[in-house]
Amino acid sequence: RSSLDFECPAVGGRRSEEAEASEAAGLSPHPSPGGTMWRCPLGLLLLLLLPGKLALGARRGRGRRELAPALHLRGIRDAGGRYCQEQDLCCRGRADDCALPYLGATCYCDLFCNRTVSDCCPDFWDFCLGVPPPFPPIQGCMHRGRIYPVLGTYWDNCNRCTCQEKGQWECDQEPCLVDQDMIKAINQGNYGWRAGNHSAFWGMTLDEGISYRLGTIRPSSSVTNMNEIHTVLGPGEVLPTAFEASEKWPNLIHDPLDQGNCAGSWAFSTAAVASDRVSIHSLGHMTPVLSPQNLLSCDTHNQQGCRGGRLDGAWWFLRRRGVVSDHCYPFSGHEQDDAGPSPRCMMHSRAMGRGKRQATARCPNSHVHANDIYQVTPAYRLGSNEKEIMKELMENGPVQALMEVHEDFFLYQSGIYSHTPVSLGRPERYRRHGTHSVKITGWGEETLPDGRTLKYWTAANSWGPAWGERGHFRIVRGANECDIESFVLGVWGRVGMEDMGHH
Repeated sequence: RSSLDFECPAVGGRRSEEAEASEAAGLSPHPSPGGTMWRCPLGLLLLLLLPGKLALGARRGRGRRELAPALHLRGIRDAGGRYCQEQDLCCRGRADDCALPYLGATCYCDLFCNRTVSDCCPDFWDFCLGVPPPFPPIQGCMHRGRIYPVLGTYWDNCNRCTCQEKGQWECDQEPCLVDQDMIKAINQGNYGWRAGNHSAFWGMTLDEGISYRLGTIRPSSSVTNMNEIHTVLGPGEVLPTAFEASEKWPNLIHDPLDQGNCAGSWAFSTAAVASDRVSIHSLGHMTPVLSPQNLLSCDTHNQQGCRGGRLDGAWWFLRRRGVVSDHCYPFSGHEQDDAGPSPRCMMHSRAMGRGKRQATARCPNSHVHANDIYQVTPAYRLGSNEKEIMKELMENGPVQALMEVHEDFFLYQSGIYSHTPVSLGRPERYRRHGTHSVKITGWGEETLPDGRTLKYWTAANSWGPAWGERGHFRIVRGANECDIESFVLGVWGRVGMEDMGHH
């Protein structure tokens, strides 16, 4: 392309009145794949560039483009970008559709763009006119088509990148909770499950995930040494190969909860199991979704709210004091990293007697008037044998399980989870784990593509319905995967005849 020529397409490749007028003015046509193009002598080109000499512009009033701010007052951003050239786009006169997206704005590849207030694309002058741009390039760093000034920053997932003086980026090196390399390695391996990007975890570091998304403190030795309740299978008793609590007790098993960035799985898993068990043991006469916030704010003895807590303390509180429904005392969303103290307790009433009773205080949710309190019997520990856990679950309802969460569990999307070795070759900061608690709701078996049969538990997590399999996950059964069979608890809802009669 000669710097003295400018190519102008005639619409549809046909000789229009404008083309004939241009030819009469001294422009000569030449063939072009998209239609007739026009070479413009430099003198005529400069004439066309003058504001007010454009016939179309003269006929029109001040429109959006006339009133738009200049794009290059402080210099050209993305000076090396291929905009007009990439689309092979150069238009004569004013053509408002001769436009391209440019760093959150719009730039043009028509002659009208080169008026006093320029909105030309960065490569318009070089590609369309064959002359250097009249504005200097902005010094800085390029990222995804955008120029950042020196000391400018952007976030790459969980890491902040800063533009240095020599045009180089310097980024933090924190392991991210959503690790694209790990997702790829898991999905390319034969691990029996799929990994994916859970959008709520994007931008969090692995340390933040461990700190904010778990929150169950391991029990003391005196608690872990408590006597186990052993369930004995009867003579000839055979447990089914698959079971799901929601199928045996329809409408009595509640959906997974969402703890957000509150390290309160101790309260959420306890409330989830207690809700199901009260519903089952009352034969459906009481079907509350119990309040995790009631535990987080009011169970303060050796507990830390959204900074972690113990299961034995949660069950003690439910037995001695009881909690109200989640409608009455909804989750406030207070997160561990919020400044200031945790929300104060708004339900101080002490439960006396059996079953459901009214609290002495009104519901924190002023739109709800039913301030019933629900209680349970003392929690009991099950044996770690999978058959005993299965029998308890099938007869009495979902159980609570402690488990160790590793870095890859956050990425779980579907399938039968087991901890993978994909991080073994990486620095230690990429290999983290913490203690969590969940609600086991069933079990099953699956035949894998290689012919193996894999046994699994089904469990409800507390990371919302968008995570995993609609808020649930499956995990290898019978191998104490991630210690999920090492500390399992059951409980009975405290239900009296007066509660049954109340309904």
